[in-house]
Amino acid sequence: MVSTAKQFIRRHKKYAPVVFFIGGFIWDSLTLGRIDGWYSNTILTTYLVCLTACLYIFNLADDNHWQDTFIEPYQEYSPLAIQFFLGGLSSAYVIFFFQSVSFSKAMVFFLILVALLLSNELLKHRISNKYLQFGAYFFVNFTFFTFFTPVLFGVMNTFLFIVSGFISLISTLFLIIYIYRISPSTREEVSRWKVTLLIFCIYGTINGCYYFNLIPPVPLSLQNGMVAYKVEKENNTFLVSYEQTAFYDIFETYDRTFNYTSGDSVFVFTSIFAPTNLKKTVQHEWRFYDPKSKQWQTTDNIRYNLIGGRKAGFRGHTYKSNIWPGRWRVNVTTEGGMVLGRIDFRIIADSTFDKNKLTKRKFN
Repeated sequence: MVSTAKQFIRRHKKYAPVVFFIGGFIWDSLTLGRIDGWYSNTILTTYLVCLTACLYIFNLADDNHWQDTFIEPYQEYSPLAIQFFLGGLSSAYVIFFFQSVSFSKAMVFFLILVALLLSNELLKHRISNKYLQFGAYFFVNFTFFTFFTPVLFGVMNTFLFIVSGFISLISTLFLIIYIYRISPSTREEVSRWKVTLLIFCIYGTINGCYYFNLIPPVPLSLQNGMVAYKVEKENNTFLVSYEQTAFYDIFETYDRTFNYTSGDSVFVFTSIFAPTNLKKTVQHEWRFYDPKSKQWQTTDNIRYNLIGGRKAGFRGHTYKSNIWPGRWRVNVTTEGGMVLGRIDFRIIADSTFDKNKLTKRKFN
């Protein structure tokens, strides 16, 4: 059976990586659920463990380390397996980060993930490059711990991010040093100082992205966000009154134009997913576009505490009474300034607007 599999893969060697790559992405898209779910975390942990094992097998294969062992017939599959698990991890991160990120400065890190996902396919013929292997391994390792540790401990802060970085850095360097010591072929191919410099450059880049708020605040994600005319809470249900868009507009569920009458308050309603037991302060940053200076000016920062665990997200709202016509924006951020989402709308003065035509929606 092994020989048949070898013949099949060799016959379709040109297309096998593409099939594995696409299949892994589709599988993750269909099967991965909540970021704090036991299934998702078990799958990703298994991917990371298997990727570590495959790197170990591959780097010792040229030293005949697996000769006369049960691994020997399978060692030639290790580059394909490395690509599969790298693709599986990076595609899962793309899925989770896409749920969390808005079209904001945090998209920079999201695009890095997409680039890794695509380069895993485009560089399939160079997967044997050990610098590429160790660099990609450290990146997915670090990214895994940045959202796994908040889920595990129910806390999301800078200290935990630093701890996550150290765990991934130490585990990656330990793997590299161990392989380097027992593998003569790796010592010939890899310069110790070059691979160490590569890892620390990636480490510094990720920390730089975090410092400048370029990393999306996974495992938090904005599920709903809208400007509304009124938000009422009855027991555990929110009743949101808003203006429905035209039936042909499939990209928006509410009108981004607020028809303002003197004395009105403008409400912004959001629902944010957070893992079970995670508690976090989030804020609505109300901003107005000043046409004279051509800059966005912050008028209010209104905070509230978020408690995780609800599948439909933690509901919350803020409102502003001292309002005036023009372009407005509400950034939904963490207390540290990491952007979950952005709600843009325009306020126009219209005393003739009929509020009886508003749509009312319940958020349970």
